[in-house]
Amino acid sequence: MHSSSNSESPTNVRLTGPSETPQTEVWKGEFGREYTDRNTFDVAALDSLYQKNYGITRTLINQKFLGPISKESSFLEVGCNTGNQLILLRQMGYPNLSGIELQPYALEIARARTRNISLAQGSVLSIPYGDALFDVVFTSGVLIHIAPSDLPRAMDEIHRCARTFIWGMEYYAPKLTRVNYRSHSDLLWKRDFAECYLQRFDDLELVREQRLPYVEGSNEDTVFLLKKKQRPI
Repeated sequence: MHSSSNSESPTNVRLTGPSETPQTEVWKGEFGREYTDRNTFDVAALDSLYQKNYGITRTLINQKFLGPISKESSFLEVGCNTGNQLILLRQMGYPNLSGIELQPYALEIARARTRNISLAQGSVLSIPYGDALFDVVFTSGVLIHIAPSDLPRAMDEIHRCARTFIWGMEYYAPKLTRVNYRSHSDLLWKRDFAECYLQRFDDLELVREQRLPYVEGSNEDTVFLLKKKQRPI
């Protein structure tokens, strides 16, 4: 299912650096506010959108991928925006939820929409939590907006904070593909993100992956669940 190694794949050297990038500046500004206004949904509207796009609801996708994970597990969503995914997980019976969001406006809305969900401002490039603090760390349409040069650091942070599982839903392409996004040429890249994780971290194994072609058009997304391997004692 995965492509072989290539020169575009991140290396396994952990990187550090400033958390502000040209992309984060755009997302923290008016462009990010407009995105937030376009993409705030209740559970019914979110499921309806997924059904229209993929022929399957987000609730059903979650059920397929989270089956092996205890309802009491702790979740961190990186880039939670206004909390669409967290609200759905809460409705599905997952009580131990947290999220970080870069855009202050989106975070304000998320806090107003949710109860008993821990929310904080933060970037995937510098997650404000300790090592292995969450059973599941996940993204939904976030890694696609990280510049290829910054993606290794983003994955390092997600991997660092995940105790057991890394879960993602992102746009898919078999090789790195730049996409013009609302007149911006440096805000969206498609690639095989599951393979990027597997090439970067030798302690990860693929639990499940499903490609989701769009009902209309030729685009395709991917949902993947990765697990940290048990180390021998």
